[in-house]
Amino acid sequence: MKNFISVNDVDNVSKLINDTLEIKKQPLKYRELGKDKTLGLFFFNPSLRTRISTHKAARNLGMDVIVLNADKDNWGLEFEEAAVMNGKKAEHIKEAAAVIGKYFDITGIRSFPTLTEKETDEDDTVIKQFMKYSGKPMISLESATLHPLQSLADMVTIYENWNFNKKPKVVLTWAPHIKPIPHSVANSFSEWANKIECEFVITHPKGLELNSLYTGNAKVVYEQDKALKDADFVYVKNWSLYNDYGKFYNGGYDWMIDKKKLELTNNAKIMHCLPVRRNVELSDYALDSENSIVIKEAENRVFAAQAVLKNILDDLNG
Repeated sequence: MKNFISVNDVDNVSKLINDTLEIKKQPLKYRELGKDKTLGLFFFNPSLRTRISTHKAARNLGMDVIVLNADKDNWGLEFEEAAVMNGKKAEHIKEAAAVIGKYFDITGIRSFPTLTEKETDEDDTVIKQFMKYSGKPMISLESATLHPLQSLADMVTIYENWNFNKKPKVVLTWAPHIKPIPHSVANSFSEWANKIECEFVITHPKGLELNSLYTGNAKVVYEQDKALKDADFVYVKNWSLYNDYGKFYNGGYDWMIDKKKLELTNNAKIMHCLPVRRNVELSDYALDSENSIVIKEAENRVFAAQAVLKNILDDLNG
């Protein structure tokens, strides 16, 4: 594996999921693999699980790790080509990424969308510019459009909690929120769910359709109760409008997953990427019930990152 920006960088999704599950059994088995290798993690946006899990994953592989908060720990970066840099931004990505490529063997970048500039967001300018000018392997810690480390952990969690005697029904349901939320997690979950053996359904109010580039052949159902019927896994996530890009959908408060909604399912496991707003997206009952696997999901973030890093290190080490 050269880079990990989307599911399209993975040759065999099932194998990577199974690799992750094997690593989980013996997290320190490959602790010499990353010896004398350095991972740089750059966060343009806040993080809890991604920061800690990726750091721990790298340490489990014997790597040195350096973490930077890109909005505080380095010069302001200019990404525009042919920019006249007479403003606040002191360094161009061409020099910054090139230097980073000399310092680190692998780099991880986290950068959220603007939710105002659709074309720039969809181009994933920040992560692609780093990848272009660093010349070294790049891992997405969440980009303007996708969150592949989260989605790999999600698929691993589904595999762990299903015997696959039949295809599980996996439902991605929109949930209410208090502010506009990026599409990254929903896009990415859709991409990955389309790669495993499952009946994949997306449900949301009309007007909240996601980019079909990521939803693929998923069945879209606008009636949540209908979509939830007989579901085995329910993935809960808010996202803002895509067609009216980045706008807040003010409504749909009855879409919160609660005890009544769960009774429609096949005793479904409840999933969420976290952080979650209790009693807005998910009720206390749903989150605290035995059906909730959100903490197991978060735990798997370590092993998902470790599997990705191992694959890249294997490639670097020849």
